[in-house]
Amino acid sequence: MADQDTRAQLAEHLRLLRDFGVEGVSRDAAWRVRVAPVQARPAIETLTVIRDDLGECTRCKLHTLGRQQIVFGVGNPSAALMFIGEAPGHDEDLQGIPFVGRAGQLLTKIIEAIDLTRDEVYIANIIKCRPPENRNPEPDEVAACEPFVFRQVQSIQPTVIVALGTFAAQTLLRTKDPISRLRGNVFQYGNARLMPTFHPAYLLRSPERKRDVWEDMKKVRALLRQDGPETA
Repeated sequence: MADQDTRAQLAEHLRLLRDFGVEGVSRDAAWRVRVAPVQARPAIETLTVIRDDLGECTRCKLHTLGRQQIVFGVGNPSAALMFIGEAPGHDEDLQGIPFVGRAGQLLTKIIEAIDLTRDEVYIANIIKCRPPENRNPEPDEVAACEPFVFRQVQSIQPTVIVALGTFAAQTLLRTKDPISRLRGNVFQYGNARLMPTFHPAYLLRSPERKRDVWEDMKKVRALLRQDGPETA
């Protein structure tokens, strides 16, 4: 009687499998091997882990050219809005904080103009060391340092990224187009939207372009309000 019950249960089980599209069974031993469970996705690495990995970096020649300290980044590690500039200047090199000189003061005003504060956003640069005499970053310097800014973006997972100036926009978008052609356009960048605009240092030299940046930042504010709370 027990054997009949077992056979009945087995037949019912096979009918259930057939309903789910299973065509049959096999006596092959390989089919009895348990499938390994799906591995959990790795946790997002923190900014602290990235900074520790960067260390007292010697990956490019800038550490031999008068660098005082590494300028990693500052702000909210869960920011919806991230600003990425080019490289530290003199004041940043002394203080270890990005955008604290005259250009940084202007950036603070730009941030406040869209109803945010510096503490609510995250600010970083493509390269973390000051080039001598504030010259443009060289390709080998960008190549050595850009993996860290990419990891910062992955850690923060911002909704919107503002690329400040030519080097930031070209590095992030993998393009040679000039900033004058890129600015004002919204690009998809992973799960974020990216807005290139003029660097604050350029605005200090060409204040007539501030209107362009304001138009860009109004778009940024609209994107933040579209994807987040109305207070953004």
